[in-house]
Amino acid sequence: MSRLTTAERRGYQQICGNDGAMMVIACDQRGGMRSLLAKEPQAQAAISDKTLGDTKADIARFLASKASCVLVDPICAVPALVDERIIQRDTALLIGLDASGWDTSPEGYRLSKLVPGITARRVRELGATGGKIMVYLRSDRDKANAHNIQVLRQCIDDFAREDLLLVVEFLTYKFDDEDDGAYKALIPSLIVGGSKICLDCGSKVLKIPYPGTPGACAEVTKLAGDVPWAVLSAGVDHSTFLGQVEDAMRNGASGVIAGRSLWKDCISLDRSITRERLESVAVPRLREIQAVIAAHFKNATSQGISQDQKEHA
Repeated sequence: MSRLTTAERRGYQQICGNDGAMMVIACDQRGGMRSLLAKEPQAQAAISDKTLGDTKADIARFLASKASCVLVDPICAVPALVDERIIQRDTALLIGLDASGWDTSPEGYRLSKLVPGITARRVRELGATGGKIMVYLRSDRDKANAHNIQVLRQCIDDFAREDLLLVVEFLTYKFDDEDDGAYKALIPSLIVGGSKICLDCGSKVLKIPYPGTPGACAEVTKLAGDVPWAVLSAGVDHSTFLGQVEDAMRNGASGVIAGRSLWKDCISLDRSITRERLESVAVPRLREIQAVIAAHFKNATSQGISQDQKEHA
């Protein structure tokens, strides 16, 4: 099992709150954010990187300032977040390496892509605490993963050479000819299997979809050992995500990396609307998630679990 170096551990501490739990605000989406800001493809295409950057800046101001870290993309959000002093001094910064979208193989497999020129060294130059890589995995189909495992290993090796924290995320997906019900039944095993692939590649911090059941959450925790994992929101509605966070934290997760479930219905091309809804809608949602995390760590403390153990609880 891969262990954090001293430098990586320092980075991990910075993306966590005082309670030792990850509470990261994710807004590294590009295509997905455009689809929320406009309905028609032509209107989406007209949304500039600058407009996306402004939206991400507002999310950082209203949400990340109340969390421990913000995750952004390297195209629209930085270096402006740093150079314009939008991100607060004590808010950690993660930069995503993955390009928007995916290529498709002749067999229908999703092939992950990287943003050109965004290496560990460049992430450090942009003032970030660390990076994040996302790959698509189908752990039940070895041939589906060869390209993406190569991408993942490349990034892990690059960040290891730079001794910089790297958060590893994976998403699973349904094949076009696959039955919806059959795919949903596979999700717990796909999330556990995908976590194993990432761990086998040397991942030291995981960002994963909700594993589907409390039992699957516990299975991921057992598999991960000392490697902390955070649950992502995948854009589900807030009440659903709260339940998922509860399950995940109770069964060994080390925190949350949440995006769309917080802000998907708050952002607008009218920044005054975005700011008002982030304050009135998204911030209370964030507080509810933080309360779930805080309750977990309070219970852990009452059971005599140390602070160091809580970082991996």
